Amino acid sequence: MKSFIPWMGGKSLLARKIVDLFPDDINRYIEVFGGGSSVLLYKEKHADLEVYNDLNSDLVNLFRCAKYHRAELQREISGYFNSREMFEDIKAKMNIRGFTDIQRAAMFYVITKLSYGSNMRTFGGRKRNLSPDYLEQIEERLKNVVIENMDFENLIKKYDSPKALFYCDPPYSNRERYYEKTFRTDDHERLKAVLSEIQGRFILSYNDDEYIREFYKDYEIITVERQNNLSKGTYKELIIKNF
Repeated sequence: MKSFIPWMGGKSLLARKIVDLFPDDINRYIEVFGGGSSVLLYKEKHADLEVYNDLNSDLVNLFRCAKYHRAELQREISGYFNSREMFEDIKAKMNIRGFTDIQRAAMFYVITKLSYGSNMRTFGGRKRNLSPDYLEQIEERLKNVVIENMDFENLIKKYDSPKALFYCDPPYSNRERYYEKTFRTDDHERLKAVLSEIQGRFILSYNDDEYIREFYKDYEIITVERQNNLSKGTYKELIIKNF
């Protein structure tokens, strides 16, 4: 199953490679930086307990509305269409309080779909299918998924166990400015510190960066390539794991 929204740094093109690395004996799967959740959605089920988390409250609200209020969300989305004027109108409304969760989720869904590279800042000007019909499948897939809106360190400590698998796809090193939520150097360091102390296992995605290679030199580092979504050519990424 594909993600129902495009997302900056999304793993739709690497989901199979990442999932192929999953151990067979896990009983809980935690997506720490959920984003568009391409890895979670790649299979019908990864473990008995599955957790989706992101710090972006609008993104988490969209996932929760897709899970709990899918029909209402579909109706709300159906009132939108692909145009620059509608995109700019939604962008102006996103920081205004007073909308219901379902209204906010629909606006977030549409602005993400219509923006260039899912940056939510500039209109993409491309043909986009805004049909919400696919949400019925997403609703079913999320039925037993716990949806959290927590800081990554608190989340990891909360769900850690010997048979837990954490998949982490944080903002990339030296690319933090492209993300809505601030992620600083000390956050990269804080992530490594908490991962180094877990009982469970982790798989970590990063851009191919010398700082990251040196930082995680004591772990297994796998170099992979994917198609660059925004330009021609390929893009090198790192998959890091502790098992």
